[in-house]
Amino acid sequence: MTQKILADHAGLKEVKAGQLINAKVDLVFGNDVTAPVAVKEFEKIGIDHVFDKDKVAIIPDHFTPNKDIKSAEQNKLIRDFARKMGLTNYFEVGRMGIEHALIPEKGLVVAGDVVIGADSHTCTYGALGAFSTGVGSTDMAAAMAIGETWFKVPEAQKFVLHGKPGKWVGGKDVILHIIGMIGVDGALYQSMEFTGDGLQYLSMDDRFSMANMAIEAGAKNGIFDVDDKTIAYINEHSTKPYKVYKADDDAEYVAVYDIDLSQVKPTVAFPHLPSNARAIDEVGDVPLDQVVIGSCTNGRIEDLRVAASILKGHKVHPDVRLIIFPATQAIYLQALKEGLIEIFVEAGAAVSTPTCGPCLGGHMGILAKGERALATTNRNFVGRMGHPESEVYLAGPAVAAASAIAGRIVAPEEVA
Repeated sequence: MTQKILADHAGLKEVKAGQLINAKVDLVFGNDVTAPVAVKEFEKIGIDHVFDKDKVAIIPDHFTPNKDIKSAEQNKLIRDFARKMGLTNYFEVGRMGIEHALIPEKGLVVAGDVVIGADSHTCTYGALGAFSTGVGSTDMAAAMAIGETWFKVPEAQKFVLHGKPGKWVGGKDVILHIIGMIGVDGALYQSMEFTGDGLQYLSMDDRFSMANMAIEAGAKNGIFDVDDKTIAYINEHSTKPYKVYKADDDAEYVAVYDIDLSQVKPTVAFPHLPSNARAIDEVGDVPLDQVVIGSCTNGRIEDLRVAASILKGHKVHPDVRLIIFPATQAIYLQALKEGLIEIFVEAGAAVSTPTCGPCLGGHMGILAKGERALATTNRNFVGRMGHPESEVYLAGPAVAAASAIAGRIVAPEEVA
């Protein structure tokens, strides 16, 4: 799938793994950490306009609302640039969201697109059958100017999904299971292609979560077969034309994996790698200081519904801080309408405006020395959420909510 999309955007009949190409991009974007560098590099080019004001997006989400003077200055720089360039898609406080949830919600990406973003989790949009990958800020600057960039065409791995997941198993559990199986470099600079009849049991929110974490297996991108659910999502959110690409029956893969979703259990990644994955019944006794539910991986409405279904009628353990981040304003509003926010607050959680905040150890949930957090985020590297001697465990929203109640990592059935 990826090779076909790249060939089309490069104006070539076909491409081969390892080939260097120039390809046109359908969207290029950055955030408040990466876009300021790109803006400064763009200004060095010496032109006064971007290649297409509708195809360049800037979304401050890492340190917003501004946490200090430096972040305020970073945001002012990109805000001024967006106004000067007349960018159609600039989203800040009140309109904002975590970029990888906001972009598909706003319909900026559809099947068949080539998307680059100055953030490693840009691979999220593979859930829509697009090729999307993270780039550096200088590549973002050049693409903003000329509307294309260069790639080395990746090899591909195929993941054939079948069976129906159990009650508390979502996309996050599936991708942690897969990363635990192949390792953090198991798909290094390769495309992870998800297919099979098991896709029918994975919602779009599940797929966004899985594609988001392809980078945690070292992949260049993750990409899903386009089916009726994909088309329905695109039609609901976007008016852009889309194109469906399918892999040939004789497509070459460096590896093919068969995944029985019915055998996947709720999964937890132990410090300090996403590949350090264990099924919930192998976790043991792990007390917690903080639980975070949200991020570009698991801050969507289905994630919040799962968390609320478990938290309803319960109280957060007195030793635990539970922080919940809806991924966009629209998701926040939907959660409010459905009564989910009330459930969270009554349980003893703090509910925040959309921000990446604690995921990268930025703000609104920093860990002290010796503290331990369970998060629905995508990385648990040393010092990821604060002090280098803190610990981060990764899980889906069901395990996270249950663990916030228990004060330690537990299976959802223990409290639900």
